[in-house]
Amino acid sequence: METVYFAVAAGAVLAGFVQGLSGFGFSMVSMSLWAWTVDPKLAAVLAVFGGLTGQVIAAVSMRRGFGMRLLGPFLLGGLIGIPIGVAVLPLLEVHVFKAALGILLAVWCPIMLFSKHLPAITVGGSAANGVVGVIGGVMGGLGGFSGVIPTLWCTLRRFDKDVQRSIIQNFNLATLTFTMLGYLVSGAVTRDMLPMFAIVAPAMLIPTVLGARLYVGISDVAFRRIVLSLLTLSGVALLASSIPHFFAG
Repeated sequence: METVYFAVAAGAVLAGFVQGLSGFGFSMVSMSLWAWTVDPKLAAVLAVFGGLTGQVIAAVSMRRGFGMRLLGPFLLGGLIGIPIGVAVLPLLEVHVFKAALGILLAVWCPIMLFSKHLPAITVGGSAANGVVGVIGGVMGGLGGFSGVIPTLWCTLRRFDKDVQRSIIQNFNLATLTFTMLGYLVSGAVTRDMLPMFAIVAPAMLIPTVLGARLYVGISDVAFRRIVLSLLTLSGVALLASSIPHFFAG
């Protein structure tokens, strides 16, 4: 049991720093560590709780304005997708989902990272942003992964770092709040999980603030490289943690 407590705390520290720096990624980073020792359903709830806690800390420590015209379609799509993800979670083979997401990130993000000439996506407008929001909402309901696809989409759109940070921070804050409410209503959150919440919240507090402070001093180019590198590493970690399940038994 002590090993589980240590793993939960270590995952919260590392994931909190990454989220503070990039505005997303708590679930991706924490899950890559928790997958080895923490029950998948507990890990999903803790990932949503930690991601939401990090977004609240970020909203207080580094407020970002937002334009509802740009953010609105993401939010609307996210709210549509969340109940779908919450409903699917009990039926999902978690390791299959993680493997598929890991392959996507591990293959596509390095292509974006090392290719300087990929054109920015300018088509689709608000409708495309809404579809991306739906996907983010579904993935949020599946375990707090709400920011992954919207972050990748904003990077493809070539938004500057402050616009991207504003969209992702506000999108994640809204979607993770509703996802957590969905977990509470559906009974996914149990009394036995409360001690783990008490570990995650304090463990991630200082790392999240430190990451947010570091974000302020980096350029758009450096931010894009950090985001794509984190997405790549997260993809590799998710893929690595899911592989043993395919050979078990």
